[in-house]
Order: sequence, then structure tokens, then C-alpha cells
Amino acid sequence: MNPKITVMLVDDHAVVRAGYRLLLSQSENIEVVCEAERGEEACQFYTEWQPDVVVMDLSLPGIGGLASIRRISSRDPGAKVLVFSIHDELVYVLRALEAGAKGYITKSSAPETLVEAVKKVAGGETYVEPEIAQKLLAQTIAGKDAATDLNALSAREFDVFCLLAKGYTTREVADELRLSYKTVGNYTTLIKNKLNVSTTAEMARLAYQYGLLKA
Repeated sequence: MNPKITVMLVDDHAVVRAGYRLLLSQSENIEVVCEAERGEEACQFYTEWQPDVVVMDLSLPGIGGLASIRRISSRDPGAKVLVFSIHDELVYVLRALEAGAKGYITKSSAPETLVEAVKKVAGGETYVEPEIAQKLLAQTIAGKDAATDLNALSAREFDVFCLLAKGYTTREVADELRLSYKTVGNYTTLIKNKLNVSTTAEMARLAYQYGLLKA
């Protein structure tokens, strides 16, 4: 009998984690051993539990999903993080993979995709949802970089940028990411300087250009 694949679930919504846990429990060789709702918790619990696979959302309070992936991967280069996100834009996919993720699937994928992805990543493979993989291939063939301007942003700056570009106020960004108003203000200044923009309207234009906003 093969040993069970141990999994840590990272999502800030308890009901969502419950759904993941139920879905994965239907596979005899997968066991959810711990859960986290913040990036900092995920990093701490990873060290304590050493799960085979981390199933992680990108939209997390605290340090955020991208920064959590980078921190876990820097501490353990062999870490196997599978991103499970609502975002299908290539900018998010590329940033997650560059941070150290070994897989990327979206929450709009079929339920069995999560189980398959966990098994593939646990086995040492890289798993990217087929539709996203096709987009990545097309971009590679076309020789385009989906995030040339945005590469200058840190993981947290990128999170703030995306929300501001979508029309969130500074206070709303602070509430969404559970950061202080002042911290978001500081991030906003850094983002504007790095991207050489002066208004949120210009941020929105960049976000639309890179597929982060829909028409």
C-alpha cells in the first residue's frame, strides 16, 4: 500500500477549505494534515508539519500567497506548492511559478483536477491546468513577456497594485489585505514610482494591458 500524500490547505475562507478537504478525502491516498488562513501561518505550519503538497490560494491576508510561496520555497527548495486560485491571467501564473510553485490550477476547473494536480505535484511533476498551459505556450511562441513592467513589483506590491487598479480605495485595500492604512499608502507610493505612473487610472490602464482587468 502506497503511503498517503499529506496536504496542507491554505485559504482564508473556512468553508472553501472544508470543500477542498471533502474533495481530497475521497481519494484514499491523500490526507489533509493541516490548514492555514494566512500566509504567515502557512510558512509556520509548513515547517511544523512538512506536508508533501501545499494547496495555496494567492489572495491571502498577511504577507499574501506569492510571498508565502517564495518564503516556503527559499526555506525548502524541495517544497511542492500547488496554487489553486480564481485568477487565470498569465501574469499571476508566471509570478507564482517564478516564486517557486510547482503547479497552478484555477477554481473554475473540474473538481477532479485538484486531485489529479495534487498527485502529479506530489510525484515530482509540474502541473499547469491545460487551458493555462496552452496560453503559456502561445505566449512563448509569440515571444511576449506578460509582465515586463510589473516585474519590478514585489509580491505584496503586486497585490496592492491589482486592487487599486480595480478601483479599490486605499481603505478598502487595507481592509481586504488586512494591512494598515499607512502601509497601503506607502506601498502605493512605491508602486507609482516603480511603474512611473501618478494616478490609479494609469494603473488601471497597465492592468488592462496585461490582462488583469476585463473590458
